[in-house]
Amino acid sequence: MFENFFADSMTLFQGALAGLVFGFLLQKGGVTRYSVIVGQFLLKDFTVLKVMLTAIIVGSVGIFGMRAMGSEVALHIKNATLFGNILGGLIFGVGMAILGYCPGTGVGAMGDGSRHAIPGVLGMLVGAAIFAEVYPFMKAEVLGVADLGKATLDSVSGLSPWWFIALMTAAGIAVFVVLERWERSHA
Repeated sequence: MFENFFADSMTLFQGALAGLVFGFLLQKGGVTRYSVIVGQFLLKDFTVLKVMLTAIIVGSVGIFGMRAMGSEVALHIKNATLFGNILGGLIFGVGMAILGYCPGTGVGAMGDGSRHAIPGVLGMLVGAAIFAEVYPFMKAEVLGVADLGKATLDSVSGLSPWWFIALMTAAGIAVFVVLERWERSHA
């Protein structure tokens, strides 16, 4: 029954190493602290937004840069299920606002010694298990509503993904400038 339950040992090691590096970087970036995440929701500390924008821009340039240089980097594009994404985003956002952590920062906070994150992470695991149980129903009744298929900005528009990366980078820089001014004026 469990013959395909776990990956091979090298894959597990690589996953554990990637997780440790990710957690270390979250901790060093300051986003494993409850006060930083709550500060984001209160519009007082934009560290989380800055870290996310940086990760998205650097990741986009990295992935599409490797593909442009001929690397075989597969993109596993999920269907753009608008209703499911909105519903999931609302559940995620409410949970994050109540707990003060998202899944990655919650586990990172536990690694950083925050015991108050433990019940929240356990709640996330219970929520994931419940979702796994109701997934057949969700797939049949909810996730098909407003399903656009494997739509991406470049596939829908016909433009190169680099146009969107350039636009996102310019918007990211503008957001950084505005956030820095906001934080200085409200300090």
